[in-house]
This record gives sequence, structure tokens and C-alpha cells, in this order.
Amino acid sequence: MDMRKTRVVVVGGGTAGWMTAAALVRLLPVACSVHLVESADIGIVGVGEATLPHIRAFVERLGLDEADFMRATHATFKLGIDFRDFGAIGDSYIHPFGSFGRPLDDIGFHHYWLRLAAAGRAGPIGDYSVAVAAAKRHRFAIPDGAPDDLAASFGYAYQFDATLFGPYLRHFAEAHGARRTEARIVSVDRDPLNGDVRALRLDSGEAVEGDLFVDCSGFRSLLLGDAMTEPWEDWSRWLPCDRAVAMPCTSPDGPIEPYTRATAKPAGWQWRIPLQHRVGNGYVYSSAHLSDQAAADTLVTSVEGAPLADPRVLKFRAGRRRSSWVGNVVAIGLASGFLEPLESTSIYLAQMAITQLIELFPQNMRADGIAAADRIEFNRMVDMEYDRIRDFLILHYHATTRDDSDFWNHVRTMEVPATLADKIDLFRRAGRVTQYSEGLFLEPSWIAVYLGQGIVPQAWDQRADRPGLDGLDRAIASLRDRVAATATAMPDHGTFIARRNATIAA
Repeated sequence: MDMRKTRVVVVGGGTAGWMTAAALVRLLPVACSVHLVESADIGIVGVGEATLPHIRAFVERLGLDEADFMRATHATFKLGIDFRDFGAIGDSYIHPFGSFGRPLDDIGFHHYWLRLAAAGRAGPIGDYSVAVAAAKRHRFAIPDGAPDDLAASFGYAYQFDATLFGPYLRHFAEAHGARRTEARIVSVDRDPLNGDVRALRLDSGEAVEGDLFVDCSGFRSLLLGDAMTEPWEDWSRWLPCDRAVAMPCTSPDGPIEPYTRATAKPAGWQWRIPLQHRVGNGYVYSSAHLSDQAAADTLVTSVEGAPLADPRVLKFRAGRRRSSWVGNVVAIGLASGFLEPLESTSIYLAQMAITQLIELFPQNMRADGIAAADRIEFNRMVDMEYDRIRDFLILHYHATTRDDSDFWNHVRTMEVPATLADKIDLFRRAGRVTQYSEGLFLEPSWIAVYLGQGIVPQAWDQRADRPGLDGLDRAIASLRDRVAATATAMPDHGTFIARRNATIAA
């Protein structure tokens, strides 16, 4: 082994562990060696089946063939999330992976839409999104065309079998030089002077030494939480759901939806994720408002197909470690923090941390150690992502008129973080959305949830008053027709997948 390479030890397999190992051996083959330690006795969560469009960049950077990856993981395409009964029982909207309309004179489309809606001359804002229109019609095509073309105005993600994603990446990582050891960690050796981790003691008697340790041990947080005793910031006062019961079922007859469905329930919400070979289902709930048995009974009686396994209960808590990189330990995935899967952010948060680790990977670590500035920047980026996603998730609960249960009364009336309260006030007064230069959920996402859950601005950008109302009406009506035509011209989602699979098989 090249002694100049940084010896990276990844603790835990599953999605986060094998994503980390695959990315490091593919993108930093000269800088590091990778040794992953996992135990078959420790199960994986394995229900994070829905993703966000950023996963496509991960697949592309690793050089994976998208069609092959999708066939191996029984994946479907995802254009957004269909939210039902959140703002009020009977309401629904889609949070799309794409824009609403087009800006005009640097003024966001939603300001013009607000002006027309106030005059009673606009349809639902989803009518002006290709992603929404295609999702409702169960259609899909790869975005294509110039940046200003409607056919390129949306993105997509994947819905896949999470129990197959890790093994798929394991095969890739090992083919590119990653080493795997099957064992259980019984103790952690630390440097008595600076507290860094020096080696992992395994139940086989082997000691695995390393320079940089990546904790992908899930909720246990074996290195960052247990060994390094990094404190936990609890966010359950804002996100009280602390349980999920999950169960797959057979696919019903009919089209394969290119979206995830989230349906609000009296004590939380239920997910539905269509894959090629089955449907993933789960009920995320607050144990203070619903028992595990009642949640399981609700799930079993509400799924659309025949159960393929018994309901499985998962326990968790919302929050994050105060720091995700301490000493020579970096936590990625659930070992770093957890935010419930309402917006399919778990795999994104792991991917984001992996990206930051690669960009900030120590230069010549075996000689010079880790620069404090790198740790500080990594923790800043991770904290920012968690904090902003936290606020976005809280919005889904807090922006509601539901008063049909103790759970919804609590989240509707609770005091929210000042960072979210300020965002809501900014939008409610004049339709303004806080602008980010970096981070996950940008303007279209916030607009979808604000409007979808009943936060209607009292005014709009005054510059949107410049066009004549009749001319604006005609232009936006024409846009709606073109959006519908673009979506209708796409093939059926299931047909698109079947054709792709047939091409691979041939």
C-alpha cells in the first residue's frame, strides 16, 4: 500500500456506508484507501426508497449507467411528491421537481400568477408546471432541449429498493479497490493525547487502524456519538413524529405513478412509493399520540395491495449532532442526524456530506494532520443544510387549518423557529421567498408548500402590475395549454421504464 495515502475506515455498510466508500474510491483513488467494516448482525433501516434530483449527479459522477442502476434496484422515476390532506382534509398539491412558469423581467412567475388569481383569472399554480402536469397524467420523459424549453423545465429523481442500492454500490466500490471486513466492533482505541480514533477492535481479534474514520453506523452513531460523545440537539419539540411502521405490498393494477405520495393522518402521515416490482408503504407518527399497534393496524388496512411482509416498527428522533466532524471522525447519514422522510431528504443529506468530505478531504493527512478550517467548513455546511431542511419540514405541519386531532392542534399552534417564522411572514406579506445561493430547497419548493397549504400572500411584487391584465391573462393561459401539451406528449411512465429495460436486455 502507498504509505502516502490516507487510510479511510468506514464504519457500517447500508446506503450511507457504501455511498461513501464508492465515492471515495472512484473520486479520490490517489488520495486514499478505503476499508469498510460492517456486521451482518446489525440490520439496515432500508426504507429510504425515495430520493431527490441531486442523486442523479451522484450517479453521474461515479460513472454509473442510469438504466442499469435502475433495473438492478427496481427503480421508477420521480417527478415530485403528492401531498394530501396536509393544509386541510380534502386538499392536495404536488411539490414538483421543476419550476412554475417562467420569470418575466426578473420577476418570479408566481407574482404574476398571484395577480391573476386575485382577479379570479388563474388556474391552480400546478397547471403551470410540466412536472406536475406529467405526474398527474402518469407520464415521463427525460428532460431535453434548450434551458428555456418547457421540455427541459423540470428535473427528476428515483424511487428504488433501498435494500438493493447498498449491495449495488458495494459491488462497484469493491471493483474499484475498496476493502470490506465482515465483523462486529467491540471497542474503539483512541489517542490518549488528542482523543483521535486510532483503531477499531473487532470480535475476530483484528485491529483495524486508520487515519480518518467515517461513521456510517446509523442511529447508533458508534464513533461520533458513543466514542467521541458528541452532544445531540433534539428537535422533537418541532418535529414530534418519532416512529414509523413500514410494510411493502404488491403493486395494484393500473399505471405506475412517477411520484411519491404523502397522506396526512390524525397522528402523522403515510407514505406510498411505487417501484417496478412492489409498493413501499409506511406510517410516520408521534408515539405520544398513537400506539405502535394502532399505527400498524392503520397501515395494514389502508395499503392498496397484498402485504409482502409483516409491519416493521422503527424508532427515531429528529435532530442532529452538534458537530458532524470531530477530531478524525466524520459522521455521515443517520450517525450525524435524522430528519423524518417527509421530503425524501435522508439520502440527500448523506450525499451532501460525502460531497463536502471529498471537497475538503485533508491534503497529505498522514504528514500534516487535519486542518481545523476544513472541519469548521464541513460542519458549517452540514449544519446549514440540516437547519434549513428542518424549517421546511416544520412548514408542512405548521401551515394547516386542521384541528381534528391533538397532534394537528399541537403542530398548528406550536411556536416555530424564528428562522421559519420570518420566512412565513415574508411570503405572507408580499409573496417573497428567501433566496439561497446554496442549499437544497429553493424558491419553487417553498412556493409549492406555501400555496399548497393555504399561505396566500396579501400582495405581490408591484412590478408584476406593469403588463395589462388581459394580455397577461392570454399569455398565462397559453402557457398552461403548452404545459399540458408537453406533458401529454410524453410516454406513459410504466411504458417508458419497460422500453428501457427491454433495451438493456437486448
